[in-house]
Amino acid sequence: MKFFVIALIVLLGLLQYRLWSGDNSLPEYFVLQKQIAAQQEGNAKLNERNQVLKEEIIDLKSGTEAIEERARNELGMVKEGETFYRVVGGDRSVSSPSQ
Repeated sequence: MKFFVIALIVLLGLLQYRLWSGDNSLPEYFVLQKQIAAQQEGNAKLNERNQVLKEEIIDLKSGTEAIEERARNELGMVKEGETFYRVVGGDRSVSSPSQ
């Protein structure tokens, strides 16, 4: 009977050792769970970005408005007959009067 109790205690000790240290331990499990959560968050951001890019591609393929908008904003182009005005200098921030 004593041998059986000692064997169970030794077995319990070995199982506790495996649970708290070494490969596949409980602390390692929690670290991996945090890494998985961070990776899933990163994947969600990338999926959102991909969706925006897909919508932009569809818009560019289907209409001329998006192409015209990009030409105006990125290349500084203007339509024939339009007048381009550039505002130079000046304070861009709007400040409220102090009270």
